Amino acid sequence: MTTSFAPRIFSGIQPSGGLTLGNYLGALKRFADYQGQGAETIYCVVDLHAITVWQDPEKLRHNTREVAAAFMAAGVDPSVSVLFNQSQVSQHAELAWLFNCVARIGWMYRMTQFKDKAGKNSENSSLGLLAYPSLMAADILAYHATAVPVGEDQKQHLELTRDIAAKFNHDYGVNFFPITEPLIEGTATRVMSLRDGSRKMSKSDPSDASRINLTDDADAIAQKIRKARTDADPLPGSMEGLKDRPEARNLVNIYAALTGETGDQVLARFEGQGFGAFKPALADVAVTALAPITRRMTEFMADPAEIDRILGRGSEKAAAISAPIIERTKEIMGMIRSR
Repeated sequence: MTTSFAPRIFSGIQPSGGLTLGNYLGALKRFADYQGQGAETIYCVVDLHAITVWQDPEKLRHNTREVAAAFMAAGVDPSVSVLFNQSQVSQHAELAWLFNCVARIGWMYRMTQFKDKAGKNSENSSLGLLAYPSLMAADILAYHATAVPVGEDQKQHLELTRDIAAKFNHDYGVNFFPITEPLIEGTATRVMSLRDGSRKMSKSDPSDASRINLTDDADAIAQKIRKARTDADPLPGSMEGLKDRPEARNLVNIYAALTGETGDQVLARFEGQGFGAFKPALADVAVTALAPITRRMTEFMADPAEIDRILGRGSEKAAAISAPIIERTKEIMGMIRSR
């Protein structure tokens, strides 16, 4: 039996604090762009994923609201997209358990992010940290999502989601869960550190100068770009010429992503010029793009009760989609339900 799945995009961001330019260019900006493009868009603050490591409760509440504010400040419209926090929709945890009984333990141990986060002391990690790729699969498949935007560091998890869906369908002789496709992203999917072009821009870097935070003001943004590590060579006429210049390539990619151009188009304007000319131009572009987002985030965060109401309404919409899917999953697996 062939099942037709309506186009539906799902993605989420973990409320671990400190959203950066990388989160904006690699995720939030694209999430807003996907709205109205023919697929239903469902976006989630994945607070259940956050607690795989201990979280201060007050900080978790603050960070959850801050991520919701960032979604909306970047252009995600709660009247167009479904926007909610994961823990308010119990179907995520319920389907994750069902998938725990489909997925294999060996699959979890092969996840590189578990190895990275658990380190040498993996025996003392939470069970949730090991099993959270199963929860990620549940996040996606609870909505029969047909596509998920992914960066390089999440491709393995989407492959696991596809494996779980395929195994469930095979085990029960159905075509119930879609084999979700990745939405491969283009320029500056992976925004790198301003201090080291070989490392991803991250809130966990001890140097605040390595990243542009979405809460930075215009002066801070300009100063960080001015001090970003570069080299002494002039800019070439094409991206091929930046192959072995990671810091220069990163700054050009950021400029291109903020303006919607290709790297080659940017370099056509700056060919032969040094970073003394390029950095001020990049700072102007970054401030113009990010200052309105910072301002809107501040406005949203000034009314946390309204953020909570928005997330509550989104959770009701999310549950209305996911509840029938989980009920049908249990029915397929042989569980009795009242009628």
